[in-house]
Amino acid sequence: FWLKRRLRAADFGNAHTPLAPVAHQWRTMNRLAHIANHVNACRVETPCLSPCATASSAIVDKLKGKIAALAKVKVELKNELLKAGDTKIQEVTIEMCINGARNMQTMVTETSDLDANKGIFYRGKSLFECNKELPKAPGGEAALPEAAFWLLLTGEVPTEEEVKALTAELHTRSGIPQNVLTTLNAVPKETHPMTQLSICILALQKDSKFAAKYNDGMKKNEYWEWALEDSLDLVAKMPIVAAHIYRRTFKDGVVPAYNSKLDWAGNFAAMLGVNDSEEFKECTRLYLMLHADHEGGNVSAHTTHLVGSALSDPYYSWAAGLCGLAGPLHGLANQECLGWLLEVQKELGNQKVTKEFIVDYVEKTLKAGKVVPGFGHAVLRQPDPRYMLEREFALKHCKDDPLFHLVDACYHAIPPTLEKTGKVKNPFPNVDAHSGQLMYFYNLKEENFYTVVFAVSRSMGCVAQYVWSRALGLPIERPTSVPLDTLKAATMKK
Repeated sequence: FWLKRRLRAADFGNAHTPLAPVAHQWRTMNRLAHIANHVNACRVETPCLSPCATASSAIVDKLKGKIAALAKVKVELKNELLKAGDTKIQEVTIEMCINGARNMQTMVTETSDLDANKGIFYRGKSLFECNKELPKAPGGEAALPEAAFWLLLTGEVPTEEEVKALTAELHTRSGIPQNVLTTLNAVPKETHPMTQLSICILALQKDSKFAAKYNDGMKKNEYWEWALEDSLDLVAKMPIVAAHIYRRTFKDGVVPAYNSKLDWAGNFAAMLGVNDSEEFKECTRLYLMLHADHEGGNVSAHTTHLVGSALSDPYYSWAAGLCGLAGPLHGLANQECLGWLLEVQKELGNQKVTKEFIVDYVEKTLKAGKVVPGFGHAVLRQPDPRYMLEREFALKHCKDDPLFHLVDACYHAIPPTLEKTGKVKNPFPNVDAHSGQLMYFYNLKEENFYTVVFAVSRSMGCVAQYVWSRALGLPIERPTSVPLDTLKAATMKK
């Protein structure tokens, strides 16, 4: 009431009521109202039905239209589900609380789903189906990562023309501001590449369109569109930043020229400057497609979602996700797997690798209280489809590589050895057990950089999830924690 009176006074030219401060107060209150709506988990207003007018290209407008159409259906479903909001879907146990919320169903993620026996599905399609159905580079066999990005965002397999247009759009957004490169060059070269990457993403944040529009007081039903704008920018810039980090850290600092005639992954492979072959570009396309998303519960995806739920923009959110990806139990695992393989190869010496040698080496490793990296998975209970697709690639393109011979021997020898212990739920190899061999074969030998390559890929899935969290109007995430004494009290009630 007070603010309305002041606004009316300002309209009539009251000299004692300047309009600018009042307008600022109005914007502040409006922003607070948006925050209240976001925090309120029970609010079911429709957040997005049609894209608003922006200066987007034709392909971005088409992309927004597809997301908006699917979002309308999903929002209606969400609202219907909230009418039965007290329906129980799972019992929460003490083990779930203590052991990292393992198997606890507490999130909504639309882009992908992880099946313990069949692996990850992108919008209902297995990775084998994705690699078969998604468009490819001319003459290539590996699905283009940009096509997977489109699938994650829209739920549809894109046409060849749509992928070409999306690739062209990413090229137009790939420029890196000089201040970001200046910031990068101020960081000591011996700093871990993942630290350098996180710093660069935060340096890019000043150009966030989502943050700018939020500060201007955009409506809640516009959040997803500006989240998409930031997401497209971020995905476009990730390979370029990564290439700069690689060249300054491990090489002479000279970055090969950007080639907009290549696809997103092909250009990234070329800018690393380690191998000019089409095979390496195909390997990079396959790797980046396979690692694009892995549902919402893993550390990097969950961290990105959690930070984004506070309406931090995609740059802040993904920078946080990167810090999680850098952990030894998450994205850093592929780096550790290669290191382990090279240690085994060193001990092997000039002798031919055999199943018996691997079994003996693994048994000694286990007796020493150590783990065998690259085998087992938090969710999967069958061989990782990502591993199997990389294995197919290796059998076709580098089956004579000595390091592949070792990987192959491990594939046959380690699962039954681990299974024999009776302590391992999943003795099968995951993708980390193979990825390093492929990169090493194509002369990308600096294992400290491998998680950065992983990050270039996973950026697509994490920002696609961010866009959909805003499109669905999901609230801020705020679980409740309890002390151990509370759990002990619960056991006494039995």
